[in-house]
Amino acid sequence: EVLPRVHGSALFERGETQILGVTTLNMLRMEQQLDTLSPETRKRYMHNYNFPPYSTGETGRVGSPKRREIGHGALAERALVPVLPTREEFPYAIRQVSEALGSNGSTSMGSVCASTLALLNAGVPLRAPVAGIAMGLISDTVDGKTEYIAITDILGAEDAMGDMDFKVAGTSEFVTALQLDTKLDGIPASVLGGALSQAKGARLAILDVMAGAINTPDEMSELAPRIISVKVPVDQIGAVIGPKGKMINQIQDETGAQISIEDDGTIYIGAVNGTAAEAARTMINAIANPQMPEVGERYLGTVVKTAAFGAFVSLMTGKDGLLHISQIRKIVGGKRVENVEDVLKIGQKVQVEIAEIDDRGKLSLIPVLDEEAATESADA
Repeated sequence: EVLPRVHGSALFERGETQILGVTTLNMLRMEQQLDTLSPETRKRYMHNYNFPPYSTGETGRVGSPKRREIGHGALAERALVPVLPTREEFPYAIRQVSEALGSNGSTSMGSVCASTLALLNAGVPLRAPVAGIAMGLISDTVDGKTEYIAITDILGAEDAMGDMDFKVAGTSEFVTALQLDTKLDGIPASVLGGALSQAKGARLAILDVMAGAINTPDEMSELAPRIISVKVPVDQIGAVIGPKGKMINQIQDETGAQISIEDDGTIYIGAVNGTAAEAARTMINAIANPQMPEVGERYLGTVVKTAAFGAFVSLMTGKDGLLHISQIRKIVGGKRVENVEDVLKIGQKVQVEIAEIDDRGKLSLIPVLDEEAATESADA
């Protein structure tokens, strides 16, 4: 961890190339919406690469990203997507920023390494760590025959004066992304094969060094949102939303959680802490996956309505019971109750127990009293 206020961060340095990786997590509804000819309509992993002028010791304007920055970000993104957990395994939208602090070599491959470290620091369960390396090539004619020499981890000068920039990213088992730039008309397959073999050796060496810093996901930052999911029947989605969004807005207001509903009935709940998320899940389950209460169960209910014959107490979302006026007398020591509202007011909390459930599912309640109050009620 390098930056204390972000969800995940890491600093990767290789020679004079230095990359700061920053990871931000959020609800899935914050993923990027795509409007292209591609069948993909959304993207939950967004990788931004920044190459400010000071990274090469220069001054200049800092504004919208140029083609080079967009391309490097796309390459680093392509390298990491294959090892990301599924939406079901990790229901978060992920934004990764790679900031080049110094440059003399491949910053795009440095970004892959820094991003792996930052993602693990943020608690993202990657399938495997990913590292990248840039391979170069020097060629010349010797005794009428063209000779080739592959260079591992090229510097800026070797990139500028060499014949190839071959970026290779991957895990210890497989390659996840490739990009080849060459000034030659063509490169023999044997030369490329040799460069790939050299790249694997370098990649494994880098992965070993990275594993020394972090090799398993850390605990998520306290500043990151806690996101859990719950599955409800598709035909119950409308009940969770409620008329004009009344029910879902009520749940969000009462718990402080943010709720996102998928078409297949998966509901993602995000909150700043796990307690709020669990409270929202309980309320959603009470609506869409209700469990029938049983006789003898106790609840801390809320008075939602009063009548001449008693008070209606909400035990859970969508489930009320009647506390008859004859039972309300027990709360005041058995004294006669002329008006229910003299004892119980709407919105008041009251501890009750289910005494009976009739054939229609109606609940009859009795108050739960402490021992002293119960003795006074019995004497009365």
